[in-house]
Amino acid sequence: MYFTSGTEDYLKKIIEDNKKENLLFMHNEDTSLLAHETEGNSIFKAPRKYEVIISTGAIIVPSGFAVFNHIPVTDEGRPLFEYHYKNRAKLIEKEPGFLAIRVLRPSRLDTYIIFTLWKNESAFKQWQTSNSFSEADFHLNTGEKGEKKQPNIFLRPSFVTKYKIYEKKNI
Repeated sequence: MYFTSGTEDYLKKIIEDNKKENLLFMHNEDTSLLAHETEGNSIFKAPRKYEVIISTGAIIVPSGFAVFNHIPVTDEGRPLFEYHYKNRAKLIEKEPGFLAIRVLRPSRLDTYIIFTLWKNESAFKQWQTSNSFSEADFHLNTGEKGEKKQPNIFLRPSFVTKYKIYEKKNI
């Protein structure tokens, strides 16, 4: 999966020049973002490249809400982090309004991305208050008496970015 950022006009030009490609246009108050999921090479001049290690649902949707959870992971912690996500309960997929998830391994940097797509922002917010959200916390093992004990595999705190998804014909 590849991403590029830029002005709306710049990204619109990429979309116009690549009508046969499956591109997802996203925008928030700070920036615009274009996603390209492909088995081939990127069409972007300076892409941010990620390997898809988990994939459920289609990311090419006419409209919706995208959430990116950026999680910096140590080199030593990568196998444990990936194992956790590959063996998760998959509860998010059963949530109303859920459309897709991609767990993305960075090709050059240290920050994984958990990329989820929702029908709308309301569906995402409802998931955040659900039991499946609280059960989806990153619990790698437990200590004595059931207390949660987590190895320190994170380099820095994670952060979230959110975008509204626009249909290509409406941008």
